[in-house]
Amino acid sequence: MSDDSSRPIVIKRVKKVVGGHHGGAWKLAYADFVTAMMAFFLLMWLLGSTAKGDLEGIAEYFQNPLKVSMQGGSGSGDATSVIQGGGLDLARQNGQVRKGEDAAKNSVAKAKKEEARERERVMLKELKKRIEDVIDSNPAIKQFKNQLLLDITSEGLRIQIVDEQNRPMFDLAGDQLKPYTKEILREIGKVLNEVPNRLTLSGHTDAAQFASGSRGFSNWELSANRANSSRRELIAAGMDEHKVLRVVGMSSTVLFDRNDPLNPVNRRISIVVLNKDTEESFLQEAGPDVEVSQDALPASDTLTPAKAPPGRPGQ
Repeated sequence: MSDDSSRPIVIKRVKKVVGGHHGGAWKLAYADFVTAMMAFFLLMWLLGSTAKGDLEGIAEYFQNPLKVSMQGGSGSGDATSVIQGGGLDLARQNGQVRKGEDAAKNSVAKAKKEEARERERVMLKELKKRIEDVIDSNPAIKQFKNQLLLDITSEGLRIQIVDEQNRPMFDLAGDQLKPYTKEILREIGKVLNEVPNRLTLSGHTDAAQFASGSRGFSNWELSANRANSSRRELIAAGMDEHKVLRVVGMSSTVLFDRNDPLNPVNRRISIVVLNKDTEESFLQEAGPDVEVSQDALPASDTLTPAKAPPGRPGQ
């Protein structure tokens, strides 16, 4: 037996290495992760709340930034001006005016104007029907129905009273209305007073000339006098005198029958009940913000009827 005391004693030493301090790098990584998540959710929110037009503008900016920067648009901000107050009006205090807002306002204004035009067209058609009913219901003027021409034009409702071979509206080469012409104008005047629209009157003759020629009394004076005589008859019927916007004599410059300048139908009085657009265009001739009054009418409107010399038959 061996003596246990003589055995060698083996001592095993385990070297433990204590890990070094990592310095908290995980905190930076976690902060980056949280920041990225916040940016992601913010991007999702922006995409969900941005209009389609703005998204297209942003996409266009990244595809062609120079074009968007030069031309404007949603990609570079759609304000028309960077000046405080916005737009060309420096007195404005409500911030920049956006192109989209201006376009929307213009679209609404255009729609309202078109709606007003449609209502006016309907009103003029009803007025035309009303005058036709008056003609049909009055035996005294129904026999002259073929000499009353009504139609809707770009200017408004046109009412033409034309001559026939054996049934003229005026005395030969004069501006005195025939009794039946007075009756027609008075009936028409009563109806025209029912609408707010203003009107114009124009006198027309055929191409037959006076013996004195163009240097003396001519078709110009005759047509203007006849138009003015018609105006006075309309007013005598009770029509408001301020409804008349213009009275002109056209001589034979606008023939009804161009193929036959001496056709009696060329001798006529034309009354146009103006639509709003045409009325505004007439008023613009007087200058901006100027209301045309009866006193401001052209000289031909207030002509004192001149005494016509003997004329050729048919005038």
